[in-house]
Amino acid sequence: MSTYTPKLSEIEQNWYLVDAKSQVLGRLASEIAVYLQGKHKPTYINFLDTGDYIVVVNCKDLRVTGKKEEDKIYHRHTGYPGGLKSTNYASMMKRDPTKVLQLAVKGMLPRGPLGRKMLSKLKLFTGSEHSHAAQMPQPLTFDKKLGETSE
Repeated sequence: MSTYTPKLSEIEQNWYLVDAKSQVLGRLASEIAVYLQGKHKPTYINFLDTGDYIVVVNCKDLRVTGKKEEDKIYHRHTGYPGGLKSTNYASMMKRDPTKVLQLAVKGMLPRGPLGRKMLSKLKLFTGSEHSHAAQMPQPLTFDKKLGETSE
């Protein structure tokens, strides 16, 4: 059995543009996590950052299925005794729509310094305008899964 470890000079990181309009939150987050980790490349190795940069526009138009609009709860802790704060999906989308997708993708990445480096390559924008036009991101679309209806 032979193993291959790419050199840092061999790792090529591309820029991709994803439109989140009418995409399902969890399905989109899992596809983005694959590209951030670099698992779609033949040079993937689990202890190196071989992933690509992802620019996501229209985060305000994400959708969830079922009753998650009211039932999905996000928790955070202030660090003080009794400091557990909770908010639901609908109020989180009103406050900061990019935070919803960021938390979903963060949960699918490895923990530790490597995962934080991968997450820093995710650029999120609420509207259709973004500030990374100079990098010339290539449009990236994901195939529809079984059971989804096109709108």
